Amino acid sequence: MIRIARGIPLAALGAALAAQAGADTFPAARVALETHCLSCHHPEKTKGDLLMTTRAAMLDGGDSGTALVPGNPEQSLLIERICLDEDHDDLMPPKGGPLDAAQIDAIRAWVADGAPWPEGITLSPRPKTALPNWDAPADPEIASIEAFPKSVSLETAKDFHRVIVIARFNDAATHDITRQAKLTLADPSLASVTDTTLRPLKDGSTTLRIEYRGLSTEIPVTVKEATKPRPVSFQLDVMPVLTSATCNTGSCHGSARGQDGFHLTLYGFDPKGDHFRLTREMPGRRINLGLPEESLLLTKAIGAVPHTGGKLFEKDSANYRTLLEWIRDGAQFDQGEIPQPTGITIEPPQLLMKGSDLEIPLTVRATYSDGTDRDVSTLSTFSTSNDNSVEIDPYKGLAKSKKRGEAFLLSRFHTFTEGSQAIVVPDDLPYTRPDIPAFNEVDTLVHEKLHKLRVIPSDVCSDEVFVRRVYLDVIGRLPEAEERTTFLTDANPEKRKALVDELLTRKEFTEMWVMKWAELLQIRTFRNGPNQVSYKAALGYYGWLRERIAANTPFNEIVRELLSSEGGTFETPATNFYQIESDVLKLTENVAQVFMGTRIQCAQCHNHPFDRWTMDDYYGFASFFAQVKRKPAEDPRERIIFDGGGDVKHPVTQQNAKPRFLGTPTPDDFGSKSRREALADWLASPDNPWFARNVVNITWAHFFGVGITDPVDDVRVSNPPSNPELLDTLSKRFIDSGYDIRSIVRDICNSRTYQLSSRTNETNATDETNFSHSLIRRMRAEVLLDAISQVTETPNKFKGLPLGASAVQIADGNTSNYFLTTFGRATRATVCSCEVKMEPNLSQALHLLNGSSTHQRIKQSKVIPSLLEQKRPPIEIVDHLYLRTLGREPTTSEREHLKGYLEGAKDPKDVRLILDDIFWALLNSKEFLFNH
Repeated sequence: MIRIARGIPLAALGAALAAQAGADTFPAARVALETHCLSCHHPEKTKGDLLMTTRAAMLDGGDSGTALVPGNPEQSLLIERICLDEDHDDLMPPKGGPLDAAQIDAIRAWVADGAPWPEGITLSPRPKTALPNWDAPADPEIASIEAFPKSVSLETAKDFHRVIVIARFNDAATHDITRQAKLTLADPSLASVTDTTLRPLKDGSTTLRIEYRGLSTEIPVTVKEATKPRPVSFQLDVMPVLTSATCNTGSCHGSARGQDGFHLTLYGFDPKGDHFRLTREMPGRRINLGLPEESLLLTKAIGAVPHTGGKLFEKDSANYRTLLEWIRDGAQFDQGEIPQPTGITIEPPQLLMKGSDLEIPLTVRATYSDGTDRDVSTLSTFSTSNDNSVEIDPYKGLAKSKKRGEAFLLSRFHTFTEGSQAIVVPDDLPYTRPDIPAFNEVDTLVHEKLHKLRVIPSDVCSDEVFVRRVYLDVIGRLPEAEERTTFLTDANPEKRKALVDELLTRKEFTEMWVMKWAELLQIRTFRNGPNQVSYKAALGYYGWLRERIAANTPFNEIVRELLSSEGGTFETPATNFYQIESDVLKLTENVAQVFMGTRIQCAQCHNHPFDRWTMDDYYGFASFFAQVKRKPAEDPRERIIFDGGGDVKHPVTQQNAKPRFLGTPTPDDFGSKSRREALADWLASPDNPWFARNVVNITWAHFFGVGITDPVDDVRVSNPPSNPELLDTLSKRFIDSGYDIRSIVRDICNSRTYQLSSRTNETNATDETNFSHSLIRRMRAEVLLDAISQVTETPNKFKGLPLGASAVQIADGNTSNYFLTTFGRATRATVCSCEVKMEPNLSQALHLLNGSSTHQRIKQSKVIPSLLEQKRPPIEIVDHLYLRTLGREPTTSEREHLKGYLEGAKDPKDVRLILDDIFWALLNSKEFLFNH
């Protein structure tokens, strides 16, 4: 028996009865319509003015008349058009061929049943690449299915959550099966599920079971306060609508001068100011409380009146309803404390799309300070880093694969930005995962990423290449002939590990890393009135750093000592850190960039448009340094660093900013610690997620020429790591080692990834970021000058250092020469990693060809004269020069070619000139200048 409730309109009752009677015919008809018809009849493309996304739209018909007559297929134009002859001009669909008999029968049966349409269902185009429905036979290639989010919590009557379902294949490929999966609630009385969207009915807990072709998974569902209304909040509802509709972006009303006389703050960093501009700046114009529907805020957004920004959303959209309800309720600003967003997650976090035109939707969930969460997918904006590989709808979050490559899909909501990694590979690419051994955990993670990219790493380099590479990278020197011979003749299978361990004990390792961090800490002399760093102070600062790295002091302790230092710049050299930069805001930015690898400069004026940092973050972090004071010491060259009073004023609130750690909770009270001591303890601890990652990334970039995140000091959500799992694992190992730099260097150098050849194969020839082969890297300026000095046996002389000292040992950033400047030595004027120039240029080539660095040193060198005095045959001297410069013997063809020149010279002076020319040519060769 069917009970009929009083007050239900007959039309609605008829539709409900039809839906109940013929519900079984809808799914098959839906698949056929979405696959073949909706691509031409959806809101963005209504061919023939026919919209087929809802039952009501189909009943309205289009230009050609009535498309659908429920219960009467013969009078339905839809049935007529899909049944025409194949060569008929009006056949539908016009592309892709006619529907087959089964599809036509499915649509006909559905119409005959009264065109049942479950409530809340909206059709949308289904890609041709869609997989079969849930009840199709099992596919052994599908390893598992996964649902996002992993749990659902529904709070208040308005809440909802969309569920995304992904199939994972044995080859790591992912495929969207959201609309093909079967979703069933264990207790359907607690929530409703329409398509894949969950909405609350009554309080309680249940599970959502997802089934697909013999596989299944479950996610827990909790419903709280199911009948409680949630009034529209200006900050939590209206502001996100304005942001998602791009009203407050830099190209619209969020620009510095606004647009068409209306100004909003960029991405809504000042909600109170925006509320004033909307409601009181021009009373009655933008908001009409008497006739809410006539408010310009609404009429312009739906295109009812001219709008420079065009139509932003439909009149029946959720965004429109939110703004209309807020205006009807009085357009008030939120009263009292309201829960604030604390972060967002975008899911799925990683995608591997095999083939083009695959579509995968993304879902975004925001968490709030009261413990609740919301699905904010429709209030988020989306972008892609590479639309040549993956396109994404900026408002719907629907990703679509294009050409082979990698893209980072970015989602922004409120002040938060997060991303998802997407890889696209051809579906017909011949590939078999190679069985390659992993030397350590580094290789396991690199190989997994390369497998997803369908890239095969190069072979391991020869011992001859490895010994030269590791000497240059670890200690900044070329191996001596005896060292090279000892290594090459060693039969120990673990000799590479043994060599790395031995190099880590040398003083040159300390000097390399002191130089690297001296650049980032800007150790240099300068004088600007009272703001100065004398040579004595700079030398003491450099010596302090060298002592701690030589003693293998845990790196977090070095940074903690540095940031909390106070006293005289002579007596306590670490205090020079605060003397080198005295401007509070600039000092704040330097600390974030050097020790966390992040650039927060944008947040000084507005919330960062491409990262998580807000103005509150910026000025809260700056307040840690507002109490740093300086005063003269007895020696006019020295300054005293100490803590006094001081605060930083927030330019929007005009209140003193409260000290605030970046990205993590900050205690209300630091106890007996000063602000800087509290900051130092936090920044150099595991509680700071950026510190260890930054140090590891800087170390990695030294050995590979490119960081896992690159540039290393531009870590942001929109510049993600190429291999996040690798960076996370190395960071954890660094923390577990007690912040031991040598342990990370050991892990890197002992990996197969570091020991790969620079010779590429067909799959990795274009790879520059995923470490599938060794990159050919020019030696940095100091190392190159030291290498020239080493092989020619001509000593260097620098200010404050004895004759024969290496360029790596220079303490003062202002001590340089023409060679070092030409080859890009850092001036240490800024903390930017870009100060070190590694790119070859014409000036460098001309200097090597014609300058004194090679010509004069070869003339002064005793290497060739000494060998000639020993009566060594000229061709043996050539062999020696090759070993000395390139770390290898000449090839047969090289040897024979040079031997011909030498044998043609009868005068000993001519032999000497030829040998000098060979020496010069070797020093100018790419093979010498580059580490490979």
